[in-house]
Amino acid sequence: MTVNPCKDTKPKPAQIIGDAKGKVGPFDNAACFKDGVAKQLEQAGGDVSTGFVGGLNAAGRVPITVPYFQQGLCPVNVHWHIGAEHRSTGQYDENGKSPALAGARASTNPNAGGRRLAAGERYGFACHHFDAADAKFTKKYDWKHCIGMHVGETYEVHWPHSKLGACHTPHQFQSPFYDGVFCTFAVGHANAIAANAQVMVDHVGVQAQVFTIVNDEKYYYPNLMNGAIVDGAFWQDVAAYTGSTTGTSRSNTMCSAYTPITWQVDRKCHLISASTFDKMCADMKQNADDMSSDLHAHGARELVLTNLTANNMAKGTRR
Repeated sequence: MTVNPCKDTKPKPAQIIGDAKGKVGPFDNAACFKDGVAKQLEQAGGDVSTGFVGGLNAAGRVPITVPYFQQGLCPVNVHWHIGAEHRSTGQYDENGKSPALAGARASTNPNAGGRRLAAGERYGFACHHFDAADAKFTKKYDWKHCIGMHVGETYEVHWPHSKLGACHTPHQFQSPFYDGVFCTFAVGHANAIAANAQVMVDHVGVQAQVFTIVNDEKYYYPNLMNGAIVDGAFWQDVAAYTGSTTGTSRSNTMCSAYTPITWQVDRKCHLISASTFDKMCADMKQNADDMSSDLHAHGARELVLTNLTANNMAKGTRR
């Protein structure tokens, strides 16, 4: 069996590389505030609505606004969340609709689009497309590869990218995504990141695109694994900002210390066929590294508070 060179390459807690003065990590979650003052750097996912301005001073850090490949980053993982972790007014927000197959609206989070699955995963914001009278939103799909997915529901797909990945090799895609992001991480990188957080922003980025799944082959796209769709109405209006990792282990009281990185988020919600997702899951199962832990939707972090969201949102370019 071929040895995976990226396995367990995520920097360990408080890791000091060699005799480097700087350290990278720990990436353990930490309290967001102390005495009412934000103690962590910028968080994600935030409100990406046009005109929104975050309240956290990003201290001059700027996100990558051009396509990641132009800066030498490659996709190193793909995974998705049930409901959108970001918010875009009129596209995926608290007024979105779904068939509620993934659970009922959470009583503990009535204003943030929250629903909970049977296993406890948190549902984020829903898109506005769902129509119970339209068969493409309700007709069941015979899933062969993805696990626990539902037609009519909203999912936010993330493609972590990195300059430190095993780009253009069989080991490029990794689960967990940290292994992909830090595959070639070394002393020099640690020193540079410790000296200037902008280095991390320039080395690591995530593409995010939000979909409502339909059972209609008119909405089939053959290659969702390798990055966001950039075609037609897809990826025309992109918000770029600096933030953190997401997921339900983080909240507005417990923040991610894996920050800052670049985020590029498509503000529009798109229709996508169930077969597109199932094809992606089939591709993931054929990957050199085992990606079985990412064949299902992950829970969605609650919308990040304004005063934890960077004030550097910019417009991402398509090409």
